Amino acid sequence: MIDTNDVGIFLGLDVGKSTHRSHGLTPAGKKVFDKPLPNSEPKLRAAFDKLTAKFGTVLVVVDQPASIGALPLAVARDAGCQVAYLPALAMRRIADLYPGEAKTDAKDAAVIADAARTMPHTLRSLEVTDEITAELTVLMGFDQDLAAEATRTSNRIRGLLTQFHPSLERVLGHRLDHQAVTWLLERHGSPAALSKAGRRRLVELIRPKAPRMATRLVDDIFAALDEQTVIAPGTGTLDIVVPSLARSLAAVHEQRRTLEVQISQLLEAHPLSQVLTSMPGVGVRTAAVLLVTVGDGSTFPSAAHLASYAGLAPATKSSRTSIHGEHAPRSGNRQLKRAMFLSAFAALHDPASRTYYDTCRTRGKTHTQALLRLARHRISVLFAMLRDGTFYDPRQPEAATT
Repeated sequence: MIDTNDVGIFLGLDVGKSTHRSHGLTPAGKKVFDKPLPNSEPKLRAAFDKLTAKFGTVLVVVDQPASIGALPLAVARDAGCQVAYLPALAMRRIADLYPGEAKTDAKDAAVIADAARTMPHTLRSLEVTDEITAELTVLMGFDQDLAAEATRTSNRIRGLLTQFHPSLERVLGHRLDHQAVTWLLERHGSPAALSKAGRRRLVELIRPKAPRMATRLVDDIFAALDEQTVIAPGTGTLDIVVPSLARSLAAVHEQRRTLEVQISQLLEAHPLSQVLTSMPGVGVRTAAVLLVTVGDGSTFPSAAHLASYAGLAPATKSSRTSIHGEHAPRSGNRQLKRAMFLSAFAALHDPASRTYYDTCRTRGKTHTQALLRLARHRISVLFAMLRDGTFYDPRQPEAATT
């Protein structure tokens, strides 16, 4: 929890693109500052210096620490102010306690300032981010955008194939991440084009990019083509649309591969990279997400706090004698939760992880429930690794849980 004993003014900022709405309260709750601040360094610095000279220690609290909130936080730190972050979910719940249904920037700034003054336990500290972590944050944000674009384009291709030739979609749809398939669709985007090219030509076309699967893939394609003799209206448009989408998808995949190399190079320079990647199921992207969201883990008092932040701490619904069992909370850092869930799935080849997963399944848990429990279990291991600076040890789960 952030120490607010020496704070002279609590300055809440509802950040915006061009201006930030500010609201300042003294420890007694008196409003002493209420105005929009332009999103420029000179104006922000002048306001922070003025408040520091008049009230002493200034605690600047924002609701968005990244993107549009990056500059005011950087200027506040440089001006000698303390900074903190009020999570959006906590802010919305706190805002419901205030009268009125209107949502304005001025009200949001006031809520942030008052929450910092009266409920400092809701705040999260914002440590000075090192250069590597800052660069990883930008690169991972770009990688997530590319991943979303790849998913959108893949779904569009699969939708078209399903509409006009479902059998062909069943063969190619789940393989669109492979270079050979996008390479093939760039040149032969319709069932007619594939059939006209012939087996031998298609095998020769994709063999350089998929030596092992070339013959099998072409056989599957022609088996799918033989299943459907009826030509649905509009099938001819596939020769125009699918190759274009396939080129876009191939370009996005190439960008992600290049970006992964850059992320890997940054990770190698970070002292915690080898610690994180020593855990089974933690690759380059997962390690980058962990560094961006968790850092060295020093801001979390215990593994339970880290699990709660990741949205992996089970919550129990109960009323008097009625207990409805545990369920995964909807809150938490979604990026971290997704990374831990996927890494748990990737770690099923690890004997210790597999044993824990199988134990959960034998107790009646579904596949997803067992993976979530494994992800929660691995949070304890991860916390211990970051705390002690040690590599992964298969014997560590029991000790960490105890």
